[in-house]
Amino acid sequence: MSHSDKIRRHASVVFVRLVAAMLLVTSVSIAASNTLSWALSEENLLFLEAWRTIDRAYIDKTFNGQSWFRYRENALRNEPMNNREETYMAIKKMLATLDDPFTRFLEPEKFKNLKSGTQGALTGIGLAIGYPTGSEGSQAGLVVISAAPGGPAYQAGILSGDIILEIDNTSTESMSIYDAAERLQGAEGSSVEITIQTGPEIKHLALTREKVSLNPVKSRLCEIPGSEKNYPRIGYIKLTSFNQKASAAVKEAIDTLRRNRVNAFVLDLRDNSGGLFPEGIETAKIWLDKGVIVYICDNRGVRDIYDTDGVPAIAVSEPLAVLVNKGTASASEILAGALKDNKRAVLFGEPTYGKGKIQSVFQLSDGSGLAVTVARYETPAHNDIDKIGVIPDHPLPNSFPKDEDAFCGCLQDSGSACYVNNVQLFSR
Repeated sequence: MSHSDKIRRHASVVFVRLVAAMLLVTSVSIAASNTLSWALSEENLLFLEAWRTIDRAYIDKTFNGQSWFRYRENALRNEPMNNREETYMAIKKMLATLDDPFTRFLEPEKFKNLKSGTQGALTGIGLAIGYPTGSEGSQAGLVVISAAPGGPAYQAGILSGDIILEIDNTSTESMSIYDAAERLQGAEGSSVEITIQTGPEIKHLALTREKVSLNPVKSRLCEIPGSEKNYPRIGYIKLTSFNQKASAAVKEAIDTLRRNRVNAFVLDLRDNSGGLFPEGIETAKIWLDKGVIVYICDNRGVRDIYDTDGVPAIAVSEPLAVLVNKGTASASEILAGALKDNKRAVLFGEPTYGKGKIQSVFQLSDGSGLAVTVARYETPAHNDIDKIGVIPDHPLPNSFPKDEDAFCGCLQDSGSACYVNNVQLFSR
């Protein structure tokens, strides 16, 4: 054989061996990949389901300044997930890295309780609670946003702005609002002890849990004698929460009051701690003939706009006053801000709570769930109300009552300390 033939034959053999080696490496790589995917346990898959939910939905795409993909890989390698309890712990540990108290994991029973709360009933003492904000920011403990009318807390005299210092002798100083809510809820007829601070006074209370009905609307007609030309018949609507019945109940109240020939409406959102975001939007549409209701924003700015063309509206002509206080939070702040900025209503009271973040709830395949901060919102005038609140147009007298019967008395009796002239109530 010539020297060149030998070189060609040697090169051919080397080439064949090289191709064979590449094929072998590729097949081993594919096999390893298949082995890795098949090695994922049921617990790993549940963890990945939670990770993907946060990856898609969470407002902060820097994930609190960390590589979200690297966290997933490290967790799958290093976090024990041999049973459901360990998997739940791994999910909670993952969420803790976001440093967001409103994004949290819900075990199946907690997820079920959350859904029952938005559907109309809850067993507990009837408190909506939050983290201290604004002037309360230096307080240790959790703040009462509102007490459900008629519930055990309401009957015990607990007020918006009171501070919960202890629950069953456990300090609330580093307690999350969700841990606190779980401790306050329980079997009907069971008791819970709480320590409350009202101004400088400390109270120790033992309350019995009961089923608190969350009927969201109360209404009544207020007739003002001697004011035939200035709104003599006022329809008062108190909206206490945004559960699944809220917007429909408001519509029903408006229809009922209209049959009594009302001239104006008062919508009372005091101590309404919020609830379902879509119900807040639908309730705003009842009162607005057109306009923006709320801007949904992320770290890059406005990403969505909720507005109305007036088609769902049923009450756009009568004068409207809205009552708010520091117990007005979340979805009720969206409603109050929309009515104020669109100049549909005059707001009375005090600055609202200031919760400008929106959470969505996602159910996982095993019945557990995630509450995830998905956005922040701005009012139609592009006001970010987080930790600031919606600022009312006018104050209310300090003695102004919160129940519908006494409300009418404050409009009717010019000599009372809570008197508000019905003309002033609807003027800008």
